[in-house]
Amino acid sequence: MSVNGSPASVGQRVDPLGDEVVVDGVVLPLDPELTTWLVYKPAGVVSTMSDPQERPTVRELVPDTPVTNPVGRLDLHSEGLLLMTNDGDLALRVTHPRYGIEKTYHVLIDGPLAPSQVSRLTDGIELEDGVARATRARVVDTSKGRTLVELTLTEGRNREIRRMFDAMDIEIVRLVRTSIAGITDRTLSPGGYRALTFDEIRDIYAMSEIVADDG
Repeated sequence: MSVNGSPASVGQRVDPLGDEVVVDGVVLPLDPELTTWLVYKPAGVVSTMSDPQERPTVRELVPDTPVTNPVGRLDLHSEGLLLMTNDGDLALRVTHPRYGIEKTYHVLIDGPLAPSQVSRLTDGIELEDGVARATRARVVDTSKGRTLVELTLTEGRNREIRRMFDAMDIEIVRLVRTSIAGITDRTLSPGGYRALTFDEIRDIYAMSEIVADDG
């Protein structure tokens, strides 16, 4: 760890607005007013701060102060992990395809999924706004005529996964985001939230810088 290019010492004080702190090669934001929540969005809740149809919103799931905004979106009928933050830089790193931050989903479908269809998910499916593809796809389980598929993507176009399966004439029964940038938390129940840890925030910055440099 270093402060302004020099090794940090135990008990050293830093200025959140003026000092540059680097941990494991990653420059970290220190503004104490920055807050990031990891939220489990339930189905039936919209990923916006307000809704003209007066449906429940993610804003109602976290404290009012400070005001935090959803990072990306999960559609009304999807559920799972969502970040809410007032850190604009972190939000950009998580959402912009340039940074390649991975999001993992569990998709429950009716019926089987053939190996050729699994390959199609990673090879790419033509949608009206361009080709969509998963970086990884695999069948996790099959039971009672349904199949559980795990997908990992680095972008988040509107209803992208649902449109990919629609293009293959496959019905989605349930769609859950299980991980963002490798961050997961099985203790969170629908509607629950917690603050991201220092290490989790550091990991997001580290991942985004590696991918951006490689690109």
